[in-house]
Amino acid sequence: MVREGYYFGLPPFLLGVVAFASGWRWGILTGSVLVALGLFVFYFFRDPERTIPSGAGLVVSPADGRVVVVTEEEHCGRPGKRISIFLAIWNVHVNRSPAAGTIAKLEYKPGKFLAAWAEKASLQNEQNVFTLASEHGEVVFKQIAGWVARRVVSWKKARDVVERGERVGLVRFGSRVDVWLAAEAEILIKVGQNVKGGSSVIARIAEPARAPRIAGNT
Repeated sequence: MVREGYYFGLPPFLLGVVAFASGWRWGILTGSVLVALGLFVFYFFRDPERTIPSGAGLVVSPADGRVVVVTEEEHCGRPGKRISIFLAIWNVHVNRSPAAGTIAKLEYKPGKFLAAWAEKASLQNEQNVFTLASEHGEVVFKQIAGWVARRVVSWKKARDVVERGERVGLVRFGSRVDVWLAAEAEILIKVGQNVKGGSSVIARIAEPARAPRIAGNT
């Protein structure tokens, strides 16, 4: 469990224990509700270990959830593809880097709190935008807040080096993540598929073409 779980879960849990111990009928009822709330918060902030797949050019899901969009989309004038994943409140909300590389840019964008499954959420909601420079090209992924989620949290900063599947942050209580890849990437998942952060392979990026060697050159 991440430390935010203790911050949000311990107060209702401890208050519930005190209320339940009072023995008063309404105290027992209130205490039961508060203890249940605290236990749910602990569950929400769970942080299970994942087996990270190896292999050149593999891109893993940055989050647990259901794939809601796979589409062609430009980014900064470059053709590419976007994958959007919706996180329900019962999913693990720790986010992971989809590829190994250096965080070339990390930008926080304030915005609205539309329902995370809405198409406009990708552009209009509060979000952290990571631009990752990997050996196979640029990968852009977003932590997007939703109607319930009101905070995007990054544990990394620009110029940090990250491994594929490494934990990079979380979004609290229901959210969405987007991944943008260059047009030549091969998408390996489809809409409606459930994925696991750090362990589900969602795409493959071919190695950049190398210039042919010319005989006689050193």
